[in-house]
Amino acid sequence: MSPTTRHVGVIGLGQMGGGIARNLDRAGLLSAVFDTAKETLHSLDLSEDVETGGLASLAKVADQIIFVVPSSKEIRACLDGPDGLLENGKPETVYLDFTTSDPAASREIAAEVAKSGCHYLDCGMSGSAMGADAGSLTLMVGGEKEILDRCQDLVKAIAHPERVFHVGPQGAGHTLKLLHNMVCHTNFMILCEAGRLAEEAGIPLQKAIDVFNAGNARSHISEKRFPDHILSETWDGRSVVANLRKDLGMGVAMSRQMQRPAVFAGETLKVLQNAMDAGLENTDFCRLYLHFDELMQSRWGAETKN
Repeated sequence: MSPTTRHVGVIGLGQMGGGIARNLDRAGLLSAVFDTAKETLHSLDLSEDVETGGLASLAKVADQIIFVVPSSKEIRACLDGPDGLLENGKPETVYLDFTTSDPAASREIAAEVAKSGCHYLDCGMSGSAMGADAGSLTLMVGGEKEILDRCQDLVKAIAHPERVFHVGPQGAGHTLKLLHNMVCHTNFMILCEAGRLAEEAGIPLQKAIDVFNAGNARSHISEKRFPDHILSETWDGRSVVANLRKDLGMGVAMSRQMQRPAVFAGETLKVLQNAMDAGLENTDFCRLYLHFDELMQSRWGAETKN
């Protein structure tokens, strides 16, 4: 297959899927897209060569299909049924699951796909919507490495070449993604806490972040999130509180299935749930810094007075 042959389909064209689709289109690889929200198809300004019909037509023109949908539930809906991908797709199709999902559900889908003579890779991704736009995502992939190797032209179009990791068998990619998000979201919250404490002590937030970034407290959150989206007062992290709550909830549930404690992630999950209860579920998560004091006070205020 020529590396410029259009053979990749993308299902789900939201904040992440839209950027992925555009980069595949620029690389001459995108053959078809699908999203239940029809208006998103027009906003992407894709090439005329890209088909925008239903799932059945996508399955006929794509032999590598990326899911960028909310969960395994939506993937099952796309795969199954007379108009679904498995019924209408090509032999040896490779399905790349870019969701953040329960690894056990991912392994079940992989087994279902294998019965149809096709292949499945669970591809945890990191890099945010900005990384999807720039084609610089980090991928953590579970499944057969031989199958991942078949997808190198696709991978080069959407991910940083040094940030594509084959991490183990099916389910390993989504497991590591949940662990990645446990670290990321917990780190975000401790930086919010430290930033608010700095301001309470009369230290400007900018100065605190500068010091963290010069020392051992630096992280992607301090180096990028705070300067680009909080200190800038743009509040445009391009993901909402409900997404963080979903991801961290799955990570904590996975730890309990392993009979391991998730102490720090569990406390962060409480903060996110508190934000959900306060009606912030559809708020850009960067704005949690603005609401941090009230969220902490409403749940832990009595403790701080003792």
